[in-house]
Amino acid sequence: MRPVDTWSERESNGAMALRTSPWPAGVPCWADLSSPDVDATVAFYEAVLPWTFADTGEEFGGYRIAQANGGAAAGVGPQQAPGMPVTWTMYFASDDVDATAVEVRAHGGTVIVDPGDVGDLGRMCIAADPTGAMFGVWQAGTHIGAGIANEPGGITWEDLRSTNPEASIAFYTSVFGLVATLLPEAGGEYSTFRRQDEDWPMGGIGGMEGAPDGTTSHWVVYFVVDDLAAALDAARQNGGTMMAEPEETPYGTMAPVADPHGAVFWLTQPPAGSPQPPRAD
Repeated sequence: MRPVDTWSERESNGAMALRTSPWPAGVPCWADLSSPDVDATVAFYEAVLPWTFADTGEEFGGYRIAQANGGAAAGVGPQQAPGMPVTWTMYFASDDVDATAVEVRAHGGTVIVDPGDVGDLGRMCIAADPTGAMFGVWQAGTHIGAGIANEPGGITWEDLRSTNPEASIAFYTSVFGLVATLLPEAGGEYSTFRRQDEDWPMGGIGGMEGAPDGTTSHWVVYFVVDDLAAALDAARQNGGTMMAEPEETPYGTMAPVADPHGAVFWLTQPPAGSPQPPRAD
């Protein structure tokens, strides 16, 4: 994720920037996880990331919102049906979820959960692109999505691991008005995407990157930590699994982790002296 709007710093010395207005359409604005054991999942992520959770109450089914430095970071809710895959869902911002759902269908995608209100928090739908990757669409009400990003505890990047990157790029650029740019140094199949009026990339779309045969297309979310080694150690001690050794990249050190129920996410520590840009308004 990268800045797409104007910014203002919080007044307290050293505090991070928070966003308070809705994200522009097409920006990845939220991620949440459905868990078969919400309490256990909350305990795991509180140990690994600088998160504390607030319960939205019975009206919203016990959905919990992770907070980092005073801003909403991500959500955890109860599994909707036994046996459903436990995965992170990434959401794109929309000014009109119903219109976006029409565009999803028009460009070969599937609307899995029709647009509907989530109380006064906002309006959403769940969809899948033509390659089968699931994602959400969020139209802000009182909840804008992420209030903190590109800072410890916040989302910093999103990758689509696709069985057909070309088809995926055609879909997301058409539905959300994004621009994709091939990144040759990533091997010729990986592209970053951005809003048309911005230079900063917000995520990437590429191939399956060696995933086991039979793995379906899926989105992956990356969260920032300021001490990757400590976060990975906490993950191991609390029932998580490292899916690969940490990788050094020009953009920081990163590693994939599976939580105790198998949901995979990435942790990334930015290069020393090169903090991620804030995303506030």
